[in-house]
Amino acid sequence: MEDIKKRLLELADPKYKEFHGGLVPGTEDILGVRIPDLRRLAKEILAGDWRGFLDGASDDTYEERQLQGLVLAGAWKKMEPAELFGRTADFVQKIDSWAVCDVFCGSYKAAEGPLRREVWEFVQPYFKCRGEYELRFAAVMALSHYCEEDYAREVFQLLDGIRSEAYYVRMAVAWAVSVYYVKMPEITMKYLENCSLDNWTYNKALQKITESNRVSRETKSMIRGMKRKDRKGEMKS
Repeated sequence: MEDIKKRLLELADPKYKEFHGGLVPGTEDILGVRIPDLRRLAKEILAGDWRGFLDGASDDTYEERQLQGLVLAGAWKKMEPAELFGRTADFVQKIDSWAVCDVFCGSYKAAEGPLRREVWEFVQPYFKCRGEYELRFAAVMALSHYCEEDYAREVFQLLDGIRSEAYYVRMAVAWAVSVYYVKMPEITMKYLENCSLDNWTYNKALQKITESNRVSRETKSMIRGMKRKDRKGEMKS
């Protein structure tokens, strides 16, 4: 563990620390190590005693938490499902920022392998949790690995059941809806026409759709016209 800490300190860039710290507000323990460097370090750990690393890893810094997530996600073929999901559940409790959440979810390739359905069954209960990053974990896993017709209606139902005012939850839900729209516009439009999303999340989803380069100008104009208004007739942002 001391060797890992030393490597992280060697890779740390003060300028990147300042820049990245501005993107992850509230995270005070950032060293300033870039994600590509963390991925390379994770590969080194995976070639050795990765289980010993996970069992003894420190949570002292943002980079150490990111590294745990990358090693865990990368070790999925080396574990039985029970160990994988047990370790995943433990790690989700450590997630304390959108960045740790999103890097972990994007790296969780077990969702695209033989355990695809088992991973989805593991993820679903998190849609009913109350924690900000538990809910974000569920939404980002859905948009990262289950954005296809076979899962769309089930995902929409789960997203519609989320009741949270936490910023990073609502942003994740809006992001998910926009990703589904870009890939499956007809199915997603039916959802948008009947969904129970709060006005802020609904309008943010529309905004994200219009920001996509894969949506035509005509469609963007139509999407903007779907924006909800509050009781005074003013647009809800």
